[in-house]
Amino acid sequence: MRKRHIGPAALALAMALALPLAHAHDVRAGDLRIDHPYATPTRPGLSTGAVYFRGIRNTGQAADRLLSARTPAAARVEIHRMQMDGEVMKMRAVPALELPPGATVPLRHGSSDGHHLMLLELSAPLKDGDRFPVQLTFERAGEHEVMVWVQTPRQRGDDGHAQHAH
Repeated sequence: MRKRHIGPAALALAMALALPLAHAHDVRAGDLRIDHPYATPTRPGLSTGAVYFRGIRNTGQAADRLLSARTPAAARVEIHRMQMDGEVMKMRAVPALELPPGATVPLRHGSSDGHHLMLLELSAPLKDGDRFPVQLTFERAGEHEVMVWVQTPRQRGDDGHAQHAH
């Protein structure tokens, strides 16, 4: 029987090919695909933070709704809508987030018209590199846990959206 040896170059190539899979963090929840949950680091002294997603995609034929969220990282989590009113950014809690069939709803940092999850009464500051779980409750897809990565946003990309590191 012949033993096969994997050379260093082949091993490096295999690891490089596996790297995107290791860093891709999205979750399937029924017909929903929850893509890249992340939070930004909080400033010292703040007791609030936010969770964002590249998007929540509804691949199904029926609408769904994000009804609520909870996490051990905060006492409360609210779904918030941000919207420009003239030159003033307004933010308010909404009862649910509509997820139409066939659509992707972005919840991105820096958006002037969008949603995010507001973390209230944080148990500790959010620091770059931290991770914490968030339990999401959907009307049709039920409850699903996602792991949120805390990361500093990169420069804006060509599409105008903030690009993020893992």
